[in-house]
This record gives sequence, structure tokens and C-alpha cells, in this order.
Amino acid sequence: MALNNLSLLRPLLCQSLVRHVRSPLVVTSQVRITPLKCPSHPHFPSAACTRLYATKKAKAKAKSQSAKVNINSALVEDIISLDEVKEDMAAVLSALEDDFTRNLSIRTSPGSLDHIVVTTKDGKFPLNQLGQLSMRSPQLIVVNMSSFPEATAAATRALRESSMNLNPEVDGTIIRVPVPKVTREHRENLAKLAKQFSNKAKESLRRVRLNAITQVKKAKEGHSEDTIRLVEKQIQQIADNIVADIDKQLSSKTKELLG
Repeated sequence: MALNNLSLLRPLLCQSLVRHVRSPLVVTSQVRITPLKCPSHPHFPSAACTRLYATKKAKAKAKSQSAKVNINSALVEDIISLDEVKEDMAAVLSALEDDFTRNLSIRTSPGSLDHIVVTTKDGKFPLNQLGQLSMRSPQLIVVNMSSFPEATAAATRALRESSMNLNPEVDGTIIRVPVPKVTREHRENLAKLAKQFSNKAKESLRRVRLNAITQVKKAKEGHSEDTIRLVEKQIQQIADNIVADIDKQLSSKTKELLG
């Protein structure tokens, strides 16, 4: 009898349990909750999901900042003089600027010949220290070598061997220098020469860097590997800065030459 009554009550108990489970939760405060959904997830097909990624530029900037080293020169002076390394590398850049000034001028004025170096038995001198330069016409520059007549032949040779496409004519101590027309081809040739000068400067810079690194490696005894590594990074950083300056000089000169 009891079993029969239990079987009759079972459907009622199940219905009550289902109603209890399905009943909504009571929210005590008026707070609207918006679930975060992501379209890429199979269970959340209808909402937007945003992910933040670091850009390549930001990553490169962070990497360069973490790679920068700034060592106090006095702390490693028993390993190498970083100040001397900087001076040697800066001298490479200065030599490039001199090459650009002396050999890559397209100005049609007496001043464009000032930096041509004349080699004599007494040494090397700028042309404007040996002769008086004047502009006779827009197409002719005259160099008066009467103050140093013995250097006339050397001055003529220096003018002819310069990269300015000059063909000087000698009349006693007077050197007449016809000014060539600046053609597009001549400008392009000068731009190629500028590239050669910059490559030469980078080779000189690599030699300075290699010599400095070699000196540091010889000083490994008595210093930690971390210290040696930091000094090498500092040298590389100095070289990288000079390379950047060389590229800037080349870009500026090329723009000037090509017009």
C-alpha cells in the first residue's frame, strides 16, 4: 500500500523540483550585466571581442631601448678609452664631410675650387693658399699662381685629377679653368661618387670598431664576462650612431647633387 502511494506521489515531486530549478534568480539591485562574447568562440556567436597586440614599431622601439648601453668611461678606462674610440669614429665622419666638400661640388664660383688640395714637395696645401682665384665669366675661372710659380704644375694636376670634370689650361703662371656645363649625367656621376665615399667611410669605421673590440677582448683577464660584453655593446652602439650620421650625410648630399 505504501509503495502504491509513493508511486502516485513521484510525478508531483518531479514537477515541483523542475519548477524550483527553472525559477529565476532574484536580483537585489538594478544592475544590468552584459556578458562578454567573442565571435570566434562557438558558444558566443553574436558579440564583439577585442584583442590588443603590440605593433611591430612598438616592439622595435622597446627592443632598441632595452639594447642601449651607457657606460661611464672612467669605470672601464683600464679596458679601453671609450672617448678615444668616439674620437676615432667621429674622425671618419669628418673625413667624409671633407671628401664631399672637396670633390662633389657643382657650384660655378671660385669658392668651389678652394678645397682642392695641391701636393707639392713642401707638403699639401689648399689651392686658395697657393693661388689667387677669380671669376672672369660664368664659364671661366682663373687661378693666378704668380705668388708660388713653382707650384703651377702641381695645381694644374690637382685641378685635372679632381672629380669636378675640369680641364685646366696653363699660360705661364695663369691657369684658366673652363667651367663645364652641369649636365644631368654629371650630377648622377657625382651622386655615384658620393655613394662610393660613404662606403669607404663605413669600411674605415668597421676597422676602427674591429680594432677596439680586439683591444677589449685582450683585456678579459681580471674582468667579468658581463663587463666585457657591455663594453663591446657600447662600442657597437657608438659605431651604429656614426653609421646613421653617414647615411644622413649621403642622403643630404645626394639630394643636393641631383637637384
